[in-house]
Amino acid sequence: MRRNPHKQPSSALRRRRQQLLRQLPPLDCLLRGSLIERYKPCGKTGCKFAHGPGHGPKYYLSTSYPGRRPQTDYVPQDSRRQVTEALDHYHRFRELVEEICEINGELLRRRESW
Repeated sequence: MRRNPHKQPSSALRRRRQQLLRQLPPLDCLLRGSLIERYKPCGKTGCKFAHGPGHGPKYYLSTSYPGRRPQTDYVPQDSRRQVTEALDHYHRFRELVEEICEINGELLRRRESW
């Protein structure tokens, strides 16, 4: 639950910041991007996937960085869970860092030490 830092005492902000720091995911388990699920259409007339979504699902990691072309990499089925977890860690990391920055900004506005 995100709290409004403007209405809290400085001591509560520092405690909250410490709580957030303890919640950070392991930094070696972060992965940026999106996991895409795809089905490949089948052209074989006798195949059970000729009519329907196709073969799959196959998973791909889509990643884009400023100034670079988007990149898509195949994710083997046995790596999907690990990739999903690393993507979740990245999103959680960003949320926590944003809240920490809000707290630090409020302490700065109050002209208090961080």
